Formats: sequence, C-alpha cells, structure tokens
Amino acid sequence: MGLFDIFRHNKKQEEPARQLPQYLYEESELDELDSFIVDMFGDYKNVFHEIVSTDIHLDVCIVDPTEEDPYYKLVTMGAGAYKMQIPEQWQKYDLDYAEYVIYLPKDWNLNSSEETDYWPIRVLKDTARLPIWYNTWLYYGHTTQSDEDGSPYASNTGFNSVVLKFAENKKGDIRLIMSSGKVINFYEVIPLYPEELKYKMDNDADALFEKFEEKGIQYRVLDIHRNNAMK
Repeated sequence: MGLFDIFRHNKKQEEPARQLPQYLYEESELDELDSFIVDMFGDYKNVFHEIVSTDIHLDVCIVDPTEEDPYYKLVTMGAGAYKMQIPEQWQKYDLDYAEYVIYLPKDWNLNSSEETDYWPIRVLKDTARLPIWYNTWLYYGHTTQSDEDGSPYASNTGFNSVVLKFAENKKGDIRLIMSSGKVINFYEVIPLYPEELKYKMDNDADALFEKFEEKGIQYRVLDIHRNNAMK
C-alpha cells in the first residue's frame, strides 16, 4: 500500500478550528476499553488528558516501564469512537475502529513540552485524528509523512514518517471485541527514516519489517539513534 496521506500539521495550524461533531465512546465501552488496556498493556496511573476536543476526545494512557517491559507504553483512548471510512472490499474484516500505541524508552522525558520531547506524542495523536481530518482510514502498512517536504519531526531526530504495524504482545495481535460486537484494532506507530519510507513505498510493509529483522534492528521501542535499515 502506498503513502496514504500526508500530515499537513503546519498548514492545519493556520486554518480556523473546524467545528466537528463529537465522537465519543459510551460509558460501558470506556469501561471495557479501560479493562482491556490494563490486561493487554499493563496498569496505568497517569493519563495525558485532552482539555479541548473538537472531534474525538483523545486521551493518552501512560503505562510505566516494568522489569519485564522496560519502556513506556502510550496508548490512545478515544480514537475508536470514530468509525473510519473503510473501502467496500475491506469492510468484511472489521477494520472500522482503531486505537494507537507508541513505545518510548524509560528515560524519555514525558513531562517536557519541548518539541524534541513531545513529538512522539504529537505524532501519535495526529495519527489517531488523521482518518477524521481526511475522511479516510488507517490499517497495517499505511504510512504518513511529517509534512509535504518530508522534514524531520524535530531537531533531535531524522525520522520524518511512520508506518503502522499490528500491536502485539505474548498473547498475539491485540484486538478488542466488545460485548456489543464492536471491534477495536490496535496499531503500533513506528517512526521511519526517509530512506525506509521510500523502501516501503517501493516494496511493502512486510518487506520493510523483514529488512529490520535481517539487520537486527530493534524498531518497536523508539530510539532516535537507531540504525537506518537502508544504510
């Protein structure tokens, strides 16, 4: 699958705020989602609460590092209230709803508002809102770029794009089937270098992930200094 959409983050900052309807989980759905996140990712004590929400209400749950998983797990809570616009040929696979995950190293400064620290959270939240902004959908292998010029997300990184991967743990792929039958898919947001994005575009996501494995590159937990799979 190709480059699905471009984050026009800077452009959107210049536009007037769009008044969109609120897409919200039912209270019972929030209870199920909360229990599922704890079961699949771990207990969380802190949340990035969103103060102003013009579309979905998007919080980010912060699962602290543990001895078994020595990194932060940031999990969105709210994206799955919006039903994405799934192409007809894909509708039978229950892909309408999604939440998103990014893993950060245990020494990451989550209390900082500096862009060099905040950009992974911004990318996570932008990813969650992209289907609303562009009336589209997201799925495994879909990629997004920082902006039209493909500039890096921040001054401390060469990453300028992300690819989505099925979130997984020892139990397998992470997918919540609610009591109502509603299915919430969870995707990991994996930052990429420009050359890796191009390789994925020229081939596919499976080929890119195979390249990571072939070169022994750990890519699931963010490392702003990790090796480039294309070099």
